[in-house]
This record gives sequence, C-alpha cells and structure tokens, in this order.
Amino acid sequence: MQNENVPIRRVIGCPVTALPFDAQISLILTWAKQRLSKTVCVANVHMLVEAYRNAGFATVLRQADLVTPDGMPLVWMLRCLGVSNQDRIAGMDILIALCEQAPSQNVSLFFLGSQDVILDRMKQRLDHEFPQLNLAGIEPLPFRPLTLEEDEALIQRINESGAGIVLVALGCPKQEAWIAQHRDRIHAVMIGLGGAFPVYAGVHKRAPRMVRSAGLEWLYRLVQEPRRLWGRYFDTIPIFVWLALRQLLSSSQDSPMKGES
Repeated sequence: MQNENVPIRRVIGCPVTALPFDAQISLILTWAKQRLSKTVCVANVHMLVEAYRNAGFATVLRQADLVTPDGMPLVWMLRCLGVSNQDRIAGMDILIALCEQAPSQNVSLFFLGSQDVILDRMKQRLDHEFPQLNLAGIEPLPFRPLTLEEDEALIQRINESGAGIVLVALGCPKQEAWIAQHRDRIHAVMIGLGGAFPVYAGVHKRAPRMVRSAGLEWLYRLVQEPRRLWGRYFDTIPIFVWLALRQLLSSSQDSPMKGES
C-alpha cells in the first residue's frame, strides 16, 4: 500500500484497510480537498479471489491507497484478525456518504462509466436527494478501449472540472485496472463503484439491512441476477472459504506489512 500510516490486515494474502467507516470516508474527503491522486478499491470476495489468481491484479490492490472491506466475509475476517471494531465499507454506503458530506467540504464529484440510461436516472435522484452536491461531471465510457487521444481528452476534462473524487463504474477488475493506470494523471481520488451505480439508479434493488448484516447479500443478488452471478459465485466463494479457513487455522501468520497495526 502507498500510505504507510493506514492500518491494514492481510486477507488471503491481500491488504485490506482496517479502519471504521467514518474514518475511511474522512480520509477520502481529506485527500479530495487537496486534489490528491489516490486509488480506492472496494473489495469483496470476488475481488480478493481475482487477486489470488492474478499476480498483476494483486499488484493493483497492493498499490491502492485504500482497499475497503465490502461484504461481510471480509469484515468477519478482519474481526477474527483482531480488528474488533471493523465496519463494512460497501460501495453503496460510500456513494451516499460522499454525496452527503462532500458539499460541506467543498468537494465536487465526477461520475464516470456505466450506461446513459443508468447515469440519467442517477442524476435525477442526485438532483432530488442532494441538491447542494457539486456535480463536476457525469458521463459513460465505451466498452472498447479508449484511443490515446480519447483518453488524454478525458483526463483533461476531469482535471479541468475541478473534481476531487471520481467514481468509476466499469466492473471488477476492469475499473480497478483503469484507476491504477490513471494514478498521478487524474488529480482526484478515484474509487471503483461499478455495482453501486445501477442500485442507486433503481435498476437493481439493494438487499434489506438485515440480509446485509447476516452476510447474505450475495444470495439476494443471486436471486435477482442468476444467469450473470451463478458462475461467478460458484467459482469464487468456495475457494475464498478454503483460503480464509486455511489462514485462520495456520499457526504461522504472514509477516507484518508496512502500515499494519
């Protein structure tokens, strides 16, 4: 990780930020006010298993400034590793908290990615719920890779917009790779929030709080999107459970990382 003072724990070999929800939001806003180029990965089981399998993607997580524990399995792991006060830091909650707090911090937000229809619905809801929010920009990205000229123009638009935070929706691991590639080029805190965009737009329903607290949001989402998610869950959940149990049962823990407390 890039910030030595941010406490972390390893979860199946990946660094995960061990801070309460409010502390992580405060840190993001502090960086945003300074227009610092920072990267935030909102990690769940799928993301950590991708990193376990892919060394290049693991590097993206290791170099991120924050890796928030999205999903109760990561929260439970952190608690088992001694972080008793750990909250869940989920993408939807990050989005809402930033929209609530950014205006008072004079921080503007740029929404990037997803589809026009989703972005249009998001903007309507944002205008209604957060009329004081400074929306620096909101635009989709094509599914194809941008040309060099297109990418440079996009970077210029974002930087000239004055945005302190860029919320990116391209899906994991594409959005995390995009964010890593634009470190030090985009002068803002970049956060991958692909799953939160359609939920906030009302295209997908979020699980009730009781279901989320019980760690069953994955099942709720599976019922909504069985064709898209069945293969992913079958491919990632068993290996995560095995790796997590192996870590917890291991008598020899990994050596401490910088920033770990």
